Amino acid sequence: MPRWESDAQGRLERAALELFETQGFERTSVAQIAGAAGLKERSFYRYFPDKREVLFAGNELEAHLVAQVEAADPGLTPIEALLAALGTAEEIFRPREFLLRRARVIAANPALAERDLIKLAAIADALAPALERRGVEPGKVRFMIDVVLAIHRRAMPRWLAEPDTTLAQLMAQAAAELCEVVAPPAPTIR
Repeated sequence: MPRWESDAQGRLERAALELFETQGFERTSVAQIAGAAGLKERSFYRYFPDKREVLFAGNELEAHLVAQVEAADPGLTPIEALLAALGTAEEIFRPREFLLRRARVIAANPALAERDLIKLAAIADALAPALERRGVEPGKVRFMIDVVLAIHRRAMPRWLAEPDTTLAQLMAQAAAELCEVVAPPAPTIR
């Protein structure tokens, strides 16, 4: 590929994913990623601080979620606002096939799984002030976010596997499942 071709960051991400899949994360170097993308190694570092970050770049999701929580109807409970925000995340996600491949690579590599958890913690940290502005006590904010992120972690693999279902639908389904587990219906007396 010529060096002047546009979308250098996207090419680096796609090249890294391909190399991580074929030869493994640990055996892939930044130089190999850059070369596969048709770029020089120093170009890689213009976009990413290290090779782990190539699959986690940008804060678009974080910014999107915060904006959605802040714009949510004031009549929604904080949990409903969070669920609604996460339900709209598919608007900015990459294509499903990329996300499926990325998920497999992350699951196979402890360093990437750790980075995924760090990214989720950063999203939680960014959401906290938005919830506090909605009146949630600071002591409850992180707990609330963690619960909703757990619902999201349950819904996300289903969304990836079920292209005809929206993420919002699967978030609602996972939330209902959580309610059944936490507060099961009372047994009927005969």
